[in-house]
Amino acid sequence: MRVLVVGSGGREHALVWKIAQSPAVDALLAVPGSDAISALARCVPDVAASDVDGITALAQAEAIDLVVVGPEDPLALGLSDRLREVGIATFGPSAAAARLEASKTFAKEFMQRHGIPTAGYKSFESLEEACAHVREHPGPCVVKADGLAAGKGVAVCDSAEGALEALREMMQDRRFGDAGDRVVIEERLLGEEASYYAITDGERIVTLAAAQDHKRALDGDVGENTGGMGAYSPTPVVSEAVEKRILDEVVVPTIRGMAADGHPYRGVLYVGLMIDEAGQPQVIEFNVRFGDPETQPLMLRMDGDLLPLLDGAAKGQLDEANAVGWGEAAVCVVLASGGYPRSYPTGLAITGLEEAAALEGVEVFHAGTRCTEDGFETAGGRVLGVCGRGADVALARQRAYAACDRIAFAGMQLRRDIAMRALKR
Repeated sequence: MRVLVVGSGGREHALVWKIAQSPAVDALLAVPGSDAISALARCVPDVAASDVDGITALAQAEAIDLVVVGPEDPLALGLSDRLREVGIATFGPSAAAARLEASKTFAKEFMQRHGIPTAGYKSFESLEEACAHVREHPGPCVVKADGLAAGKGVAVCDSAEGALEALREMMQDRRFGDAGDRVVIEERLLGEEASYYAITDGERIVTLAAAQDHKRALDGDVGENTGGMGAYSPTPVVSEAVEKRILDEVVVPTIRGMAADGHPYRGVLYVGLMIDEAGQPQVIEFNVRFGDPETQPLMLRMDGDLLPLLDGAAKGQLDEANAVGWGEAAVCVVLASGGYPRSYPTGLAITGLEEAAALEGVEVFHAGTRCTEDGFETAGGRVLGVCGRGADVALARQRAYAACDRIAFAGMQLRRDIAMRALKR
């Protein structure tokens, strides 16, 4: 099978790493890929992940059997639709189905219509009206840019002042560009967050596993929201009973609801959840692709071949009996550039990569790096996903941080409390 992976970040590095292990792979390409991914796949750096025409032409020229789309932007732009039109199987939902992530308002209306538990909300296109709503309801809330903002267009606000500042940043200062033309203001849910994954062909479902992301920039879950500073799997908050509720109350109604609305969903469904003390899951957000950095520990834990699941979902022939198994625990710690998630420098030399990768149970996935004559240097906000695996979360965490301590670049920042919630339960 000839496989093309779209994307260039840590998520795609982990997906390529896993797909490359499949005996069914005859050729593996990545567009644009990265210097790190090029060790596992043939990269085509002159075609961007958002270039729908360019990717379609490349897939046809290379006789690609399956395209796996990593990031959300190409899905929202209709890449899956275009590829399917020319007869190329594609893992990733249509543009219509991708609105579950591309528009927070669409997702909220969908959940309301299909009885899927989520926070109360209001949507606004006027800054004045949004600010008036906050002043009338001054308690804790969550302010979200309606559109795609690379996972960073969310502000968890303790006060009206914080919410007003977030609104001005999104709608007036346009920190997230067009994504902030409309905002959603939600009630703030209490509980513990988790991410749950399932693969579907629009009808059949193969569940994957739960993970827990760490969105806030600083230890103790404070600071700004980021694209994710680390993740681990499994997560104790998703017990067997909670998982059943997630499937019955969220995943199955979502897949059935999308089909009923005329937008059958093919790909991976990522559900961001808040789980309260009673085990009630409520949806925070949908993502229409694998999460980053959750994908990294999920790929490390996964036993078996991922490729048949991706191919089956893409072709509408998902075999529910072909479920994967889950091995040891895994923890991913993100090493980020100083200043992230705001402005940050690039081009800083990275040391210690080989020493870290040589440690037992460690894999290092590259998110924002490039290779020069002198070795790898930083090229993004989130630079590396340093992962450890072990018999339990404690050992996996120990190995991940031991590897982090081998790596250095100027201004490097990381959280030191990834997976601590699991150890405290």
